[in-house]
Amino acid sequence: MIDDHNGVDVHDISQGAFPSDPSELLVRWEEFRSWTSELAPLGWEHARKPLNHHDFGPVANNPRQIFAIGLNYGLHRDEAGYADATAPVIFAKFASSLCGAHTAVALPSDGVDWEAEVVAVIGRAGRDIPADKAWDHVAGLTVGQDLSERTHQFTPPSPQFCMAKSFQNFSPVGPFLVTTDEFPDPDDIELGCYLNGQAVQTDRTSNMIHSIPVLLETLSKVVELMPGDLIFTGTPAGVGMGYDPPRYLRPGDELVTWAAGIGEIRQRFHAKTA
Repeated sequence: MIDDHNGVDVHDISQGAFPSDPSELLVRWEEFRSWTSELAPLGWEHARKPLNHHDFGPVANNPRQIFAIGLNYGLHRDEAGYADATAPVIFAKFASSLCGAHTAVALPSDGVDWEAEVVAVIGRAGRDIPADKAWDHVAGLTVGQDLSERTHQFTPPSPQFCMAKSFQNFSPVGPFLVTTDEFPDPDDIELGCYLNGQAVQTDRTSNMIHSIPVLLETLSKVVELMPGDLIFTGTPAGVGMGYDPPRYLRPGDELVTWAAGIGEIRQRFHAKTA
């Protein structure tokens, strides 16, 4: 649990009643939130310790399911050449690609692209969740980067979204998990990313074609959403493949992905060694 540049260990402050491990804690999220609501944070001063964000792992480190949504911002849908698409494009990312907010990434090719995203973390299980109840199932929001190897993704005869987006360290999530009550409006969060200090993406989640509540409703009609599951909610316009000619990540590049009220992910890229 974090306040400015300091934090407390959940296990320590609860005297062992709750685990420090994020995935174990998310399974007991409702119980944990009820417990924290009864406490006075000022009573935690003695337990606060300085934080080093570079040491943080992913905010949900062992999800059962990782969903990702494509073509969820109008301008990105247009730049990708799918202006007529109306239904959300849904695919999966694999858990072995997860990492923390400060990482070094080995580039598997010269076709790796960036996709800044806000990620919803599930805190309450459910099927057939109506959109007007969906926020009750969200533990919080975090920042994600859906790195994508475009050559692998679009090699014939059929697209390989899941594989192309699941190389090592292709799915950073962090640095913090922020509960929805901390936002003035959880449906309107500014996000974007910088490549070597240049802004390449900026938008607001209020411009998503399918809002986070609608995405939960859509997914839960088919699958059961489980505590700790991640939903990458889509990326705005400004990805590398939208440039003419396309612009992809190179060794030595630094990518900073951010969302207002949450924080930033910082990644450096290097050539993959044999």
